[in-house]
Amino acid sequence: MTVSLRYAARSDVGLVRQSNQDSGYAGPHLCVLCDGMGGPAGGDLASALAIEHLAPLDADSHQAGELLGLLRHAVDTAHDDLVAVSSRSPELAGLGTTCIAVMRSGNKLAMVHVGDSRAYLLRDGELNQVTTDHTFVEYLVETGRLTREQARRHPQRSVLLRVLGDAEGRVQLDESIREAVPGDRWLLCSDGLCGPVSAETIGEVLASVPDPNQAAEQLIDLALRAGGPDNVTAVIFDVVDDDAEPQTVPQVVGSAANRRAGGTSTPAAASPEGASSPAAKAAALVAGLEEPSAVGVTPTEEEAVAQEAAHQDQKRRRRRRRSWISSLVLLLLLAGAGFLGYRWTQTQYYVTISEEKVAIYQGIAQTIGPLKLSHQVETFDEPLVADLSPTMRDRLNETVAQPSLEEARKYVEVTVAGQIVPEETPTPPASASAPPPAGTQGQ
Repeated sequence: MTVSLRYAARSDVGLVRQSNQDSGYAGPHLCVLCDGMGGPAGGDLASALAIEHLAPLDADSHQAGELLGLLRHAVDTAHDDLVAVSSRSPELAGLGTTCIAVMRSGNKLAMVHVGDSRAYLLRDGELNQVTTDHTFVEYLVETGRLTREQARRHPQRSVLLRVLGDAEGRVQLDESIREAVPGDRWLLCSDGLCGPVSAETIGEVLASVPDPNQAAEQLIDLALRAGGPDNVTAVIFDVVDDDAEPQTVPQVVGSAANRRAGGTSTPAAASPEGASSPAAKAAALVAGLEEPSAVGVTPTEEEAVAQEAAHQDQKRRRRRRRSWISSLVLLLLLAGAGFLGYRWTQTQYYVTISEEKVAIYQGIAQTIGPLKLSHQVETFDEPLVADLSPTMRDRLNETVAQPSLEEARKYVEVTVAGQIVPEETPTPPASASAPPPAGTQGQ
């Protein structure tokens, strides 16, 4: 039994993004999908460079035992190249890419994976996801902190834990060896597909559309009809036996095709035939693989940098506008809360001493900056402060809160007046003893 692959690769920029940062490759012995990040000047470069490092492995001269080692070496080299490019070009800081690569030798398939792009396997009508997303929310799901449904709606569902090119050091890959079973259908896709389109729908298309090209186009069309919020790329390959006319010409789509062909990415519905076909672009890519990789910024990249700068400036203006609106709303809320708070303070009263007189104030005995939250409404000539007990004077100096003006008046007239210290009546001095009358002294 001779096993071979029937394959197709399609990519679309989507309805929101300004450039396609995805790259896809499908060949007789190798299928790869990469989803770049870091802006148009970084994401498209990252995914294309990864494809360029992996594409030379598409050959029938490798043994099954070599597959994982070859894939690992190519990915490690791509990672080191991306780190070097980023370090030499500050405008490319933060570039990186996901990567799924499947390589065939005979009836064996070797797969390496990093990031949140996915591989699905349709076998006997049942679809299974065979990769694990290297994301923060997937970690939370695996540790039992989130449910799968919560993860789908989590605001940080796109935060990646592992990618190529993000930092120095060897990248951590998921690696596996599987059987190439005739009748199996594989899908490699970016999150622009598996995000807006459910796994159930993906499975229905893969099971019902026999031709890989048509299946890939239908899947991308579904992603676009769901809003196309991201670049969307699909690489499909079928494992077949005894194929009379096996495919031999690779297909390259997305940024990798764009960079080598010097044009725009092939739309999802483009025909694979003709000068602009994925096959023609693949030939251009493979022909240029032996050329030294450009490390600096090419004119095309300069335009991308300028576009990204304009895009970032637009985003900054939107952020400033949103910030201004948020600040205005906050100020209005604070003003409203302040007004309501001030209204409440004016329902309060307190009794205190003002200029040596007992006085009633409306409000509370506090100030906010230059704003005083109370004002005097009444003073009393009686009782005199000087006539009050020291205890009452101390209490009034600390202010005595009252719930109403009536209660405040009552407090002055009854409680305060009741603390008048009575004036002491002076005691006359004791009179001296009168001297005895003359002649009465003892003899």
